[in-house]
Parts: sequence; structure tokens; C-alpha cells
Amino acid sequence: MNTLVLNVDRDDDFGRKTKVKSPIIGIDDNIDAANKLGQADPEDSDLNAIFSAISTYKTLVSQNKNAEIATICGDISVGIKSDEILSNQLEQVIKETNADNVILITDGAEDEYILPIIQSRIKITSVNRVSVKQSRELEDTYYRIIKILDDEKVQKQFLLPIALVLIVWAFFVLLDMAASGFGAILLTLGGYLLIRVYKWERNLASMWNEVKSGLLTGRLSIYTFILAVVILVANVILAFYNVTNTTFGSDVELLPLLLFIVNMIWGIVIAGVVVIFGRVIDIYVKDKIKPWNYWIAPFSIFAFGFISYAIFRSLYDALINWPVKFDITPFFTLRFIGYISTGIMIALIGFISHHYIKEIHAPEGEKSEIEKQKKLV
Repeated sequence: MNTLVLNVDRDDDFGRKTKVKSPIIGIDDNIDAANKLGQADPEDSDLNAIFSAISTYKTLVSQNKNAEIATICGDISVGIKSDEILSNQLEQVIKETNADNVILITDGAEDEYILPIIQSRIKITSVNRVSVKQSRELEDTYYRIIKILDDEKVQKQFLLPIALVLIVWAFFVLLDMAASGFGAILLTLGGYLLIRVYKWERNLASMWNEVKSGLLTGRLSIYTFILAVVILVANVILAFYNVTNTTFGSDVELLPLLLFIVNMIWGIVIAGVVVIFGRVIDIYVKDKIKPWNYWIAPFSIFAFGFISYAIFRSLYDALINWPVKFDITPFFTLRFIGYISTGIMIALIGFISHHYIKEIHAPEGEKSEIEKQKKLV
């Protein structure tokens, strides 16, 4: 029965601090490695482990037992890479020492992650954990926390919102707007929680991948989308500024909201047209497809703009003197009738023209599809 006293250094302190090549086999080489590590870093816990291994080896020899001693080292990148190196070194040690059982010496909880690897190759008769007595519980807690924080789910659920809060807060502090920073933090956390609740992570990831792909391939729709976002943001700022600088003669809380919507409508229309324009160009130039399906989109957006503006503007004018008076005359003015009529006409023109264009180009689409099928055959 040949017993191997095996010391495990999962993060390769011996290799990094003493330049000793592992595996370290034999009592003399292990004593030499221990002395070098003691001179390089006397406080390293691996120093206790290797001296414990040396002591265990000498005890077995004094009892006239067949024993060998070896130290195997992994890599500073603790994980798959480190465990692969340890696995290869363990097989080499077993082959050279002809050991049939192992007494495992470790310096803490982290090294014991290699236990299944060792058990799959050789019988373990004993495990000895060596650490400074006062630090055993602290080290266990430390490695448990590190293991938890290394979990991708934990990182996304807890570390990500903390990182977002810190970034937002730092940004507003640098702008000397600490008071506004609290509101921005609440907005950021609210948006994050909303995304989590409705499980929009995949949709956002797909949008981000689409943006990256568009930037790399030069798709115009990405730039028009960014332009549309800028237009909307600028429109929100202008609408908010207009509302805050307007004196309302009535106490109706709905008036500021209605005025804000009125000021936002045409910005939304312009942003929508810009996005559609970019998409149409991409489909026609990049994908070589005639984008007839998008024909009705700009008509619908402009119709929405005229009709919405007429309704919300007239409602705002009707409520100006509320509760003293609800003035219904704004809904019978030439402006209201003209805007509503224009919106309906634009929608009808779009619908009718789209219907005829679809009938004209549908056969062409069917022919091209038939030709593609023939080529595949």
C-alpha cells in the first residue's frame, strides 16, 4: 500500500511567487519549495499547508509505511483552467509514485473544490485542512461570498442595479446636481425593475445586437433611429419647458398634461417618419426588396398627427376656463374641422393607394418566389 501525501495549491502561489515548477514530487523538492515560499511570502497560507504535508509524510515514514509526497499547483485564474492543470498534474504524480491512496492536505475551503477530481482518479483516505486557527471561519466566509458573487444570476440581480445607481449618482455629482441625482436614481431603479418584471431583457439584448450589427454593416436605419431618439428627447425638453413657463388660468390638473401632449405630437410624427425612411432605404438598398408594405406607414403617421393635434388642442382650449365654463366651441372651429378632415383624407389616400399598389405588385412577388423555388429545385 503506497500512500501519497498530496498538497494542493489551486491558485499557483508556488509558481507565481517562487517560480517553482509543478508538480513538486519528493521530500527534498517540497522542503526546498517551502523554504522559497517562506522567504517570498511568510504570511501565505500555502506555507502552512506544505509544512503540514511534510510533517504528515515524515510521520508516515517513521511508522515504516510506504509514503510519497507531492504538491500540485493550478493557475491564478481559479476555475476550469486551474482544475484542468491540477487534473493533468495529478495523473502525472500518480503515474510516477504508483500511489493507490491519498492523504489530501489543503489550506482552505477553496482547494477542496478539487476533491471530486481527485476522487475520480484515486482513493482518498484522509483530508486535512490547514489554516491559522483564528482565520478558519473568516476564510470560509470569504470564499463563500466570492463563490456567490461569481454567480452570473447574482451579478445581474444585485450587482447590476448597484452599479447603475453608483454610475448615475456619480454623474450627477460631477455635474453639481446632487439633488437631481436622487430622482435620477429612482428613475433608473424603476426602469430596471420594470424590465425585470416584464422580462424585457432578451428584447433589449436583441435591440442592442441589432444596433451593433447595423453600425458594423452601415445600415441607415440605425442612424435614423438614433436621430429619431434625439428628436424625441429634444421635443420632450421643449414641451416640458413650454408647460413650466405657461400660466394656467384654471386649476384643472389635466391642463399641463394636455399642453404637454399637444407639444409632443408633431415631434412624434417627425421621429416616426425619420425611422420609416431609414427602414425603407435599408430594405430597398441592402435587402434588394421593394418596400411596398411600408407605403401606408407615413400616411398613417401624418393622419395620426393631424387628428390627435386637433382633438387634444381643442380639448385643452375647452378646459381653459373650467370649472367656470366648459367651452365646446373649439370643437366646431374651422381649425378643428380642417385638421380632422385633413387627417381622414390622408388616411384614406394611404389606404386606397396601398390597396392598389399591393394588387399591382403582389403578382411580381409571387413570380419572384416561384423563381426562387425553381432555383432551389
